[in-house]
Amino acid sequence: MRIYGDSRSGNCYKLQLVLSHLGRTAEWTEVDVLSGYTRTPEFLQLNPTGQIPLLVADDGRTLSQSNAILYYLAQGSALIPVDPWAHAKMLEWQYFEQYTHEPTIAVARFIQSFLGMPEERRAEYEVKRKGGERALGVMEQHLAQAPYFGGSQMTLADISLYAYTHVADEGGFDLSRYSAVCRWLERVAAEPGHLPMQSPGAYLP
Repeated sequence: MRIYGDSRSGNCYKLQLVLSHLGRTAEWTEVDVLSGYTRTPEFLQLNPTGQIPLLVADDGRTLSQSNAILYYLAQGSALIPVDPWAHAKMLEWQYFEQYTHEPTIAVARFIQSFLGMPEERRAEYEVKRKGGERALGVMEQHLAQAPYFGGSQMTLADISLYAYTHVADEGGFDLSRYSAVCRWLERVAAEPGHLPMQSPGAYLP
């Protein structure tokens, strides 16, 4: 099993994190998201969308979209609730992460920390930052009442949301304003099997 990913990307880090929690390994091919490699004919043969992360199974089948890969990797583990309602709530938070959280917090981080805040993207950044603050507010409200997004124990929803939240400061977000979110970040980081985000090329499963 091989995974193509940029270790600086939260969507790619999710996979490193879940593998660590599961005690599993995969061959990791580091891809600089800014290099243009994902638009080459070689990569587009693997994934026509030109996106990472991408999992290539031992038999050559491919799977993209970070949360879909998480779901595949974690099948049968405690990270996926068995109870139908709890399972659906996990998915609810993962959809929130991909449609509300990631498009704002991750993009703000990309513009500020990866691109260096070019003037032509400053207005877009301000819109993303405001959207990210709203997303953090929703998370804060939930975490004031429950320790995890899956309720009493960590699930894939927590891994999905942790990936970009724990580096949200790199997008200009002041996490100290969200005390429940900060406690949750500490809780997730203290879980057995936790793996900090790696520098490019440093991830060695």
